[in-house]
Amino acid sequence: MRIDLHTHSTASDGTDSPAELVRNAAATGLDVVALTDHDTVSGHVEAAAALPRGLTLVPGTEFSCRLEGVSLHMLGYLFDPEEPELARERELLRDDRVPRAREITRRLRELGAPVSWERVRELAEGTVGRPHIAAAMVEAGVVETISDAFTAEWIGDGGRAHVGKHELDAFEAVRMIHRAGGVAVFAHPLALKRGRCVPESAIVRLAEAGLDGVEVDHFDHDAATRDRLRGIAGDFGMVATGSSDYHGARKPCPLGLNTTAPEQFEALIARATGAKMIGAPAA
Repeated sequence: MRIDLHTHSTASDGTDSPAELVRNAAATGLDVVALTDHDTVSGHVEAAAALPRGLTLVPGTEFSCRLEGVSLHMLGYLFDPEEPELARERELLRDDRVPRAREITRRLRELGAPVSWERVRELAEGTVGRPHIAAAMVEAGVVETISDAFTAEWIGDGGRAHVGKHELDAFEAVRMIHRAGGVAVFAHPLALKRGRCVPESAIVRLAEAGLDGVEVDHFDHDAATRDRLRGIAGDFGMVATGSSDYHGARKPCPLGLNTTAPEQFEALIARATGAKMIGAPAA
């Protein structure tokens, strides 16, 4: 089985609609795909309705979190989307994205970049985020690529036009996901290319607090980093996942670029009680 547990659609900052994403996942030869848009579950209904035969959909979300002053992402899978506490937190996370994005575009204009909020909002079919602003910057000729926007010069963490946002405490995220019957996996925990990361000791503390897994096989992790993370996962009884972090045309990461071993996947979903997978794995 080929299992990809981290993808994005137009419900957040991907370029495939949820329906297109599941069709593309099937065409790529995946057996299982998780839809994990940022801070929202709004794409799940469309993805489920379009699910090709033989493909299993794992409902999930990538939560914006913070630990020891560092921004990080927590993947939650198979939680009850109606659980009140987690639903309120998703709403807070989503609602804060709009004023943040508006302020970033205002700062960009002050810096001489002709990026309008109206254009950013047009590019964001779902939850607005920095990738939409970066796309508008490319379109306006401010930078050549989306990656070029995520620097100290522009909208990268700590950059001239960067604006902070509401983020969930990472330990609270694990607790809330569990309370909603889901499982929690630390996304790309040592992706140093993206900026500051928490120390490995923080991953251990999260494991001791009940973290279910770590995303090991990710395009931002080199071989040595993957080996270290796999060792931490094994030492603390966590699942080691792999995934593409697919965003469609916005990132050069095709579906199935990295995958999760079937036995690791089974161990992960066995811990979930909040929601069920949709569809059935191919025989």
